[in-house]
Amino acid sequence: MTDQGEDFDAPDDDLAERLESVDDDLAEQRAATLRSGLADYALDDDDLDVLELSEEGEEGIRYLPALPVIAIVGRPNVGKSALVNRILGRREAVVEDTPGVTRDRVSYKGEYLDRRFTLVDTGGWEPDAKGIDASVAAQAEVAIDLCDVVLFVVDATVGATSTDEHVVRLLRKADKPVFLLANKVDDVRQEPEAAALWNLGLGEPYPVSALHGRGVADMLESVFTVLPQVSAVAKDEFGGPRRVAILGRPNVGKSSLLNKSAGEERVVVNELAGTTRDPVDEQIELGGKIWRFVDTAGIRRRVHLQQGADFYASLRTQAALEKAEVAVVLLDVSVPISEQDVRIIDLVLESGRALVLAYNKWDLLDDERRRYLEREIEQDLHHVSWAPRVNISAKTGRHLEKLVPALETALESWDTRIPTGKFNAFLTELTQEHPHPVRGGKQPRVLFGTQAASRPPTFVLFTTGFLDPGYRRFIQRRLREIYGFEGSPIVINMRVRERRDRNK
Repeated sequence: MTDQGEDFDAPDDDLAERLESVDDDLAEQRAATLRSGLADYALDDDDLDVLELSEEGEEGIRYLPALPVIAIVGRPNVGKSALVNRILGRREAVVEDTPGVTRDRVSYKGEYLDRRFTLVDTGGWEPDAKGIDASVAAQAEVAIDLCDVVLFVVDATVGATSTDEHVVRLLRKADKPVFLLANKVDDVRQEPEAAALWNLGLGEPYPVSALHGRGVADMLESVFTVLPQVSAVAKDEFGGPRRVAILGRPNVGKSSLLNKSAGEERVVVNELAGTTRDPVDEQIELGGKIWRFVDTAGIRRRVHLQQGADFYASLRTQAALEKAEVAVVLLDVSVPISEQDVRIIDLVLESGRALVLAYNKWDLLDDERRRYLEREIEQDLHHVSWAPRVNISAKTGRHLEKLVPALETALESWDTRIPTGKFNAFLTELTQEHPHPVRGGKQPRVLFGTQAASRPPTFVLFTTGFLDPGYRRFIQRRLREIYGFEGSPIVINMRVRERRDRNK
């Protein structure tokens, strides 16, 4: 059998015309029929939450409330990951006796006593023992900034260490509720060891045993008395200046771009790569609008993260990206596009932020280098061909005004929502014209689709089987052809569901 997927890249000039012939009322009626057909399939509570969004129509679509965020911080090997597993009631986080198993901040969805929340496990890993205090503090600072409540875990059997005290100094500066957890208190006889942690000055310590679960329930009940119903940090921020993160490898011209946009020497510019360590926020008027630009530290290759200061800078850069809405990735056109450039772009894609590519030092480009550059863009950046491209000179300010329409286009796409009726009309026309290839004697079908969220546009497809990655990319390409989405990533998630067993 010929693989039907071979035809996926063929243009379909008639699709837009066919969709125009389907009016909104008809589209909504068809979507309602498809939606009712899902009653024959086994759906879980999360499915029903997603489907609620599709029933409210174009004007009534709402955002699900952002879950409150609980961050667990502390030095290595105090039992943070074990506590994560205990709170979640399932083994999610890797737990070993070796310090530094958790290297990144990892988020998990949890539920306890009918309260849903996001739990963030942090790690204080750093290969250089001398820099361990700085790296632990860096992880803690990022986690604290992006949470609603902090659980600070200390090993009661060891007592407070200098590293613990270093984290305490960060916690005292934070305007966040902090719960001090004295972990590894496995029985009553060890409770005096927990009481000794009063000296940290964070109030009464909660004696808990992440391993055995002792005291965890009482602690959580106290946490829920101050945990908000809706996160103050994770929810979408509407209104106010839109946040723009400036990313790129070291010495690519990020600080020069910020200074030229601000009209003043806001940040230090030096030929020495890596001058910027911490993200610098600056409110800027550009194109008649106010923007919040964030200059970040240059992201080095992984091998260079062995140095404590650069490790800290990379963490701060990722945190700045998480709080931004759109990222401007600067590329130095005077040198070949590198693997490092591609990795930074991929970091933006993983974060789900809108994307603008700014090709810096364009005034230094000659004809020969330009030919090579176009070839490099086609070869290395084909996967982000949808991102607006701006050719600028950060040093001289040449064509800087072109950034504004590119940013506006990317953000508009990032905010875009497609009504459920129109989206299902699109899916119906598309899958009828180009059905999924038969795999193993079966042909997966798309039962129903809805846009579960924007920022970035996230679509959920209810299907009878797993859709090939190539077919999902095909759907993404057609979405861009019809609806644009220039400058925004598109996320397509699947929910494979089987028919209900009528005999049960």
